[in-house]
Amino acid sequence: MRRARIQPALLLAPAVAGLFIFVYLPLLQDVWLSFYSWNMVSPTMKFIGLDNFRAIITGADLGKVLGNTLLYVAVLLFLNFLLPYIGSFALAHCITRGSFFYRAALFIPSTVSLAVASILFLWIFNPLAGPLCILLSAAGAESPRWFKEPGLVVAVIGLIIGWKVFGYNLIVLMAAMVDVPKELIEAAKLENASNWDIFRRIIVPMTSSTALYVFVITIVFGLQYVLVPVNMITQGGPDQGSTNIVYIIYQYAFTFFQTGKAAAFSLITMLVYAAFLVFKTKVLDKKVHYET
Repeated sequence: MRRARIQPALLLAPAVAGLFIFVYLPLLQDVWLSFYSWNMVSPTMKFIGLDNFRAIITGADLGKVLGNTLLYVAVLLFLNFLLPYIGSFALAHCITRGSFFYRAALFIPSTVSLAVASILFLWIFNPLAGPLCILLSAAGAESPRWFKEPGLVVAVIGLIIGWKVFGYNLIVLMAAMVDVPKELIEAAKLENASNWDIFRRIIVPMTSSTALYVFVITIVFGLQYVLVPVNMITQGGPDQGSTNIVYIIYQYAFTFFQTGKAAAFSLITMLVYAAFLVFKTKVLDKKVHYET
């Protein structure tokens, strides 16, 4: 009995040690650091208690960051969840010719790095000599400053992430679409059901578990992907108009050198993700159909 208990503990020990060293220990250090004022250069750290949290809650940045984050989420859910969901249904059950070509063509951008995608879109949306500027000028319109206008910059950066991630999410959802029994769809078509009715009454319930997975990774990973184009193109500007709850942590730590505030922001970000996890567990999971 003793050997039966020791052997699993020994096998789990490396994973538990790694989890503690690389996850829980940094988290505890982050909590500890959030109570101090430190610029990563000074040899001394000043204990200030909850002042970092008070400064964040009463400051103007938190409202902008949360507003931008919600706008990013809306843009990413449209580009990387809703459109791939509809597109995967069309490719799996509506388009009969060239389906494999469309899948490959739409997946190719997923192989491009975010840094390359950022440079590509920076050229496309160049307000002086970019291709989009030339097209607008030919139509008699003036190109806006895409990366300098609040709200518009969030949409453009969201478009960069959407272009990069669309193909991956499409393929994941396609795997769920082709797994739906064709007999159900054929029977619905015999009853003269429209594609919309098939999608709403058959596809959505039977692919809801995969859709929930894509929904979650679109939000969680998408807000992290934003860091690369924001850091390369706007650095959070104009006037914090393109930052979000993830990039603001990097900004306070490595741009403003306010490490304590960055730690406090990271804890607030963790609470936001925890609230989303609770919402997923209490609300979204109950609407998912799992096959038995």
